[in-house]
Amino acid sequence: MSASDRVHRFLLDERPVRGQTARLESTWAALLQHSSYPAPVKNLLGEAVVASVLLAATLKFEGTLTLQLQGNGQIPLLVAQCSHDFGVRGMAQFEGVTDAAEFRELVGAGNVTVTVEAADRVSRYQGVVPLAGQSLAESLEEYFERSEQIPSIVRLTATEQVVAGALVQRLPLAGGEPFDIDPPALEALWERLRAAVHLMPGDILLDRSAGIVARAAMADEDTRLFAAQPVSFECRCSPERVAALLRGLGESEVRAVLAEEGAVTVTCEFCHRPYRFDSIEVERLFASAEMAPGSDAIN
Repeated sequence: MSASDRVHRFLLDERPVRGQTARLESTWAALLQHSSYPAPVKNLLGEAVVASVLLAATLKFEGTLTLQLQGNGQIPLLVAQCSHDFGVRGMAQFEGVTDAAEFRELVGAGNVTVTVEAADRVSRYQGVVPLAGQSLAESLEEYFERSEQIPSIVRLTATEQVVAGALVQRLPLAGGEPFDIDPPALEALWERLRAAVHLMPGDILLDRSAGIVARAAMADEDTRLFAAQPVSFECRCSPERVAALLRGLGESEVRAVLAEEGAVTVTCEFCHRPYRFDSIEVERLFASAEMAPGSDAIN
């Protein structure tokens, strides 16, 4: 994992504003290793993956956050997942994608769904809002505004090698909090931060230094940057889980596929890694009468 595969939290001193910045390089390469997506699909998937990291960084939970786009466009389904310890994976289904396709062509009309599956029942959550605007960033700003009532600024970018993003949020004021700023001044600050994030040059957002990104996003305000947390690619598939899946299908069905194809190949729907079982491996698979527990190989 590259030293730049990190998520950083930051906040403004004495202001009700917090944020996160994330940059993924080797993690992004690992996620794409067995995939072949058209460029527009790859870019949107990259934005969604880094967005899932930014969203997970706003929470305290143990489990998985899933960001899902579902619509009637060229990408009917896109899923990005991030665990509480920042293991990520993602996938997209697509059909008829053109090289010049824009966001609305790709997703069409549909919904953004954020689901938090946590061990703690109190932390479990699902929010659904319509896809909005002309980018995933705009849709997520709408999600935070409508589903969580938290004004947010989102900036995402993706290249062949790197995906990166920044999320800035204005926290609700509660009685007794030590923020020495009146409402008009806070509104002016917020608009200045919005302009700074949206006008930030792409090369700054992609910079390896989270401090540079945070300072650019915070428009030269006094910013406190916290320790980085590593992000890595983490798919749940494994040879053992695929073997359990095949045992669950049954020996006769697996042998029928083997006879017809010469081998049995199972491909993970998330990372597209192929698992190939030849005749020797199939024999070994069913040699023992003991069945391995579980049959969910790719979820």
